[in-house]
Amino acid sequence: RALSKCGMVVVSDIVESNDTLSYAHIALPASGWSEKDGTVTNSERRISRQRGILPPPGSAKHDWQILCEVAGKMGFGEAFNFTHPSQIFCEYAGLTGYQNNGKRQLDLSPLQALSEAQYNGLSPLQWPFQTVTKAKNTASSNSQPSLTSKRPFEDKRFSTPSGKAKLIPVTYRAPLQVTSDAYPFVVNSGRARDQWHTI
Repeated sequence: RALSKCGMVVVSDIVESNDTLSYAHIALPASGWSEKDGTVTNSERRISRQRGILPPPGSAKHDWQILCEVAGKMGFGEAFNFTHPSQIFCEYAGLTGYQNNGKRQLDLSPLQALSEAQYNGLSPLQWPFQTVTKAKNTASSNSQPSLTSKRPFEDKRFSTPSGKAKLIPVTYRAPLQVTSDAYPFVVNSGRARDQWHTI
């Protein structure tokens, strides 16, 4: 009912029809898991290249392509002029090193200058990195930087100014909506095999 009252509903999904799409003023068909090309990071900090095994069907596009096109229509095309997922990865890698100075465990900046060929040949790697040997960076080179993973906090120091763990007690707050006899279910939705919780 709430969606029916919205002036504009935009939905990006990998299926052709569902309850949410029935309210959409604009439907953006997205590629699914087996069609995506990019990187994924597991909870143990391992970055792996994901390569699509099928082309996106029909007019479906990758999420990054959809975002770039929407940004362009909104007048931000110069900031979103990516043509390959490697460019987005390199920008993200560079941003993780911005004003970092060793303060954060996540620093992928040694990877910010990867060529498209290097990105395409990227082997799984785990951050944080301990040692870095720069790769030869040419457009056709698939040579990879040599990165040695480092176990977080092995020096017994946390990423805080004092080096000590910072524990923050929380006060429990009940959810705004709770189940009842009339509404006994909680919705937890997702749209892709490797994604859970609401997107």
